[in-house]
Amino acid sequence: MHSFSNMASIDLPSVFILLLVITIFISFFLRRKKKTLNFPPGSSGWPIVGETLDFLRANREGKPEKFVEDRIEKYKSKIFKTSIMGENVVVIGGAGGNKFLFSNENKKVNVWWPVTIRKLLGPCLITSVGEEAKLMRKMLSYFISPDAFSRLYTKTMEVVALDHVDKYWEGKEQVKVYHLLKLYTFKVACQLFMSIEDHNEIEKLSTLFNIFLKGLIAIPVNLPGTTFHKATRAVVTIRKELLQIVRKRREALEQKTASPSQDILSHLLSFPDENGKFMSELVIVNNILLLLFAGHDTSTVALTLLIKRLGEHPQVYENILQEHIKIASAKKEGESLNWDDIQKMKYSWNVLCEAMRLKQPIIGAYREAIVDINYEGYHMPKGWKFYWNTTLTSLDPEYFPNATSFDPSRFEGAGPAPFSYVAFGGGPRMCIGKEFARLEMLVFLHIIVRKFRWKLVVPDERIIYDPMATPVEGLPISLQNHKP
Repeated sequence: MHSFSNMASIDLPSVFILLLVITIFISFFLRRKKKTLNFPPGSSGWPIVGETLDFLRANREGKPEKFVEDRIEKYKSKIFKTSIMGENVVVIGGAGGNKFLFSNENKKVNVWWPVTIRKLLGPCLITSVGEEAKLMRKMLSYFISPDAFSRLYTKTMEVVALDHVDKYWEGKEQVKVYHLLKLYTFKVACQLFMSIEDHNEIEKLSTLFNIFLKGLIAIPVNLPGTTFHKATRAVVTIRKELLQIVRKRREALEQKTASPSQDILSHLLSFPDENGKFMSELVIVNNILLLLFAGHDTSTVALTLLIKRLGEHPQVYENILQEHIKIASAKKEGESLNWDDIQKMKYSWNVLCEAMRLKQPIIGAYREAIVDINYEGYHMPKGWKFYWNTTLTSLDPEYFPNATSFDPSRFEGAGPAPFSYVAFGGGPRMCIGKEFARLEMLVFLHIIVRKFRWKLVVPDERIIYDPMATPVEGLPISLQNHKP
């Protein structure tokens, strides 16, 4: 026992020294390795807030591209690091950057969102990754498909649009476009996704959604009076309302007073995924919340931008008018629009795309590295976040000559270079609602352009991002009915 004690007294200091030497060696090796790795240039800004204030300021000034362009100029690189919404992120620019991120989904990167979006939306399609996201996408795509458009949506959208224009536009000398379009698109979403037609219920949800929306891109501080706190309270109320709707529908399905195929809500309650698993009530509520948000806000913004551009370019308006007169004249009196009619609105869609190129409804999204990444000579470790920005290509003369000019012909033929126009994202995570939005916008355009001409009341009205493109005055226009 005595000899063992002596040996321990000798060996323990030796072991300690050995471990210390190994630790120093590893630390030196890692520090040396880190120095040899070429990380993107950039700054994390202030503690906690990072460069979020600069980011939000550029958005509120209506020039979100300024935040990115200033740093590209400063660092002489289209790849740089910054800190926004409480997270360090790398901005990757150019069509090549878009291609890299979109084509490496689930290989090198996964979708990721700032804490504000994750907390407000909860587990749903856009916040899920991997197999879970694939299963959700399949479940939702049943009702977001050309078959559903022709079978369920086109006629309903036309009826809602006609009723909306008759109530809120007809007989008015002047209207505020943005606010009326939010009402129209939200009603379409409520009716098609949940079969809700009650005006008071729609109005109540719409008011809450406006508060919720502003918190999606905000400083993630949940203190009374902050934008994020107000949004958090609003989304709690929205979830309570949606949960009541979900439970009432479940009862109606059990009593066979509702159909499993009448809308997305019934579908999600009635059918399991391919593994036989049903969505929980919470996940159904979260996905309906997502669909209501995505199904009306982006369309509102894009339609508003379109109406503004048509007010600025009378000849483009005339070209669109002739396209829609031709489509309408080929139909019988009282005959509804169909999916084939929508496919004929090619010029109108080109004009919409050009309007969205110049002012993007949403200016970017995020990804997360799931492996160490080396791109364009820069090293980005696993876990780093990426931010791709639509303005980096859509306003770049390399891809769009005379980039600030309004020219719908850019989208004729083969259209823009691949990955240069990414208003709807790209790759496996391309916006699932792209065709829904296209249908909703073109149906409304078909009605309004054949009823009115209009002039902009405030021709130089500013467009800010809060968090999406928003005209500061609501885009007031003066209306003039077409002469019989």
